[in-house]
Amino acid sequence: MSTVLLTGSSRGIGKAIAEALRARGCTVIGHATRATDDDTIAADFLDPPAPQQLWQEALERGEGQIDVLINNAGLFASNPIGSSDIEWLDAWEDTMRINLTASAQLSRFAVRNWLESGSGGRIVHIASRAGHRGDSPDHWHYAASKGGMLALHKTIARAYAAKGIYSFAVNPGFTATAMADDYLASRGGSGLLADIPLGRVATPEEIAACAVFCALDAPPSLTGATLDANGASYVR
Repeated sequence: MSTVLLTGSSRGIGKAIAEALRARGCTVIGHATRATDDDTIAADFLDPPAPQQLWQEALERGEGQIDVLINNAGLFASNPIGSSDIEWLDAWEDTMRINLTASAQLSRFAVRNWLESGSGGRIVHIASRAGHRGDSPDHWHYAASKGGMLALHKTIARAYAAKGIYSFAVNPGFTATAMADDYLASRGGSGLLADIPLGRVATPEEIAACAVFCALDAPPSLTGATLDANGASYVR
């Protein structure tokens, strides 16, 4: 079965994806800023060399083979425009490094490895509805990072499909995680839910089902596609 490198695997959507993949018989190499078990590699994506170190250690654990990369790790934190210049810029750069740059680094290492080996592989990017429709006035950086991830995903799909390297993206809206719960509460909760025709936020297990489908089951012709999982709060 497939060997999967999954970033941000310790909680929320990442934890649900890891559980679903293991239920399918996959070997999951997890990642967190601080490792809590033997199946998880510690790497702080605010440190520029960390993605490369993560990839190299994951490749060793996978005995030279990683079949799927899932870019799930993310930072979602408020960054009001009224902050000081340096505070605003620091928050922008932290979010970009974790959400976009680390994903790009890992994708690059994966693609190079698959091109060299000729094995092909799959990348699944956990992006966001915000990458298409934007986000709140305090989250320019988050929306921009996810928009960048979607552009990265499409470029990889177009460039390497003929080599058996496939790229997929999943765009959650609000999902029932601690991070989303805090945001919903701060923004009036019920008012935001009124914007979701489904009437509720997604569960981590729903997003995991989308990610696992892309990682294991999606036909090659679906490469380049983005799956929107937001309860019809944004449709294209």
